[in-house]
Amino acid sequence: MNAAPFLSLVIPAYNESRRIERSIRDLQAFFRLLKINMEILIVIEKSSDHTVELAKNLIDGDPLFRIIANDVHKGKGFAVKTGMLQARGELVFFMDLDLSTPLVEVVSFISEFQQRPDVDIIIGSRKHKESQVIKKQTLIRRKMGQIFNLFVQALAVKGITDTQCGFKAFRKHTVKPIFSRQTIDGFSFDVEILLLAEALGYKIHVKPVKWINSPESKVHIIKDSIKMLVDLLKMKRLVSKTLHALPPTEGEKAKPQKTLGAS
Repeated sequence: MNAAPFLSLVIPAYNESRRIERSIRDLQAFFRLLKINMEILIVIEKSSDHTVELAKNLIDGDPLFRIIANDVHKGKGFAVKTGMLQARGELVFFMDLDLSTPLVEVVSFISEFQQRPDVDIIIGSRKHKESQVIKKQTLIRRKMGQIFNLFVQALAVKGITDTQCGFKAFRKHTVKPIFSRQTIDGFSFDVEILLLAEALGYKIHVKPVKWINSPESKVHIIKDSIKMLVDLLKMKRLVSKTLHALPPTEGEKAKPQKTLGAS
């Protein structure tokens, strides 16, 4: 295996045969220009279409990519966890295959980490006053999201108004302690990992992003919303139980970080 990369991108996918080619081509074009030492892990859940075959044909030995084909379909949270625990970068991002957050934001987040050596995790927020939402969700999805965020504020993570933005970045030392303890496989996993990060003492920074809604969302507006709400109602108890069963070691707790690249 080659030396560990500076940057890892983890991208979950499920039944993405319609848009995977465009996304892979965009990823190849953008990151070849940047010439960053990096890896892109596309984690494909067991699909009913030909997403895996298409992805493998498209990358055709491209060393920039790794395809991880899960033999089960458990949910976005499970796919993200699979990729995060296999990522090797000094910085590890996860993002959506639809590239609803433009790739230039990766560069912006890297710069933010370099300017803020005390920050362990940076999460994108569409609700930030400086964010640019170029194409909005439908009204009903926006309203459902607002209701869910009210419950998040009341029951779980206070002070973060957009836990569900699918663009988050982690320093390497935070990845295993958080994602090895993640238990939720569905869409509400974002709330769980943020609660775990807070419990471990990691510093989270919320950053504005550009964002373009994809009309092909995999979130079922009724079924998944109910499941997410049920998960949320038990979230704090679940995280407490997890940390009791798997208490953090001294090496996993937050500690001051050097600037990237420092010896």
